[in-house]
Amino acid sequence: MSILEKIVKYKHQEVEQKKYAFPVSLLESSVLFTAPTRSLRNALEKVPVGIIAEHKRRSPSKKIINDSLLVQDIAEGYQSAGAAGMSVLTDTNFFGGSLDDLLLARSVTSFPILRKEFIVDPYQIIESKAYGADAILLIAAVLSDSALKEFSELAQSLKLEVLLEVHCKEELNRALLPSVDMLGINNRNLKTFEVSTNTSKTLSEYIPEEFIKISESGINSVATIKELRDYGFRGFLIGEQFMKAQDPGNTAKEFINQLF
Repeated sequence: MSILEKIVKYKHQEVEQKKYAFPVSLLESSVLFTAPTRSLRNALEKVPVGIIAEHKRRSPSKKIINDSLLVQDIAEGYQSAGAAGMSVLTDTNFFGGSLDDLLLARSVTSFPILRKEFIVDPYQIIESKAYGADAILLIAAVLSDSALKEFSELAQSLKLEVLLEVHCKEELNRALLPSVDMLGINNRNLKTFEVSTNTSKTLSEYIPEEFIKISESGINSVATIKELRDYGFRGFLIGEQFMKAQDPGNTAKEFINQLF
């Protein structure tokens, strides 16, 4: 069983437990459920290069990256650095994150926040809105065609933007939906966790202009971003490069300043 398959299997079990402990009616009564959302797409369109800076404590491939800092300090640092938005990894079992991280990041910032999660059930989309997300990640590799349509349309109805992540041309063809705002090319093979930015380059030509192109994973230099920008990418999701530093916000600031 691949790492991705293990995560998805666990996630289905986790969601069923959450449905019992925190029913949808409770989520819908959250103050944040009716709060206006911020557009990550618009934030990325306003700048030549948009950095989505990620909070990630650990991963199955890298183990602990940085678990000694407060998420609210990192969030404030990312916003001050000029990031277009922030990605918050909320998976606990494999990545060490939580929904509390999302709440804390939301409480101290005003820029768009993407909830990065392995979404396998509509419940998680409602949950994302209740905890203050502005956008959600959907992964084509773990969802059927009907689920991609259903989930993205549900997100749209809740005023949540959708970043749909793909890894190959077959997944990309399934992802071209009017209810999707941004298309993310994950340079990491989720079965082997190997990384190559050639994935973004190869798939870029098949993405229609109406979608914002975002490159994810393996982006660790300004030169890489400048190269990918020539392929039409407007957004770049960067986590480990910032999180492995003692001061992720300052590292992000230095990195972003080199882009302009």
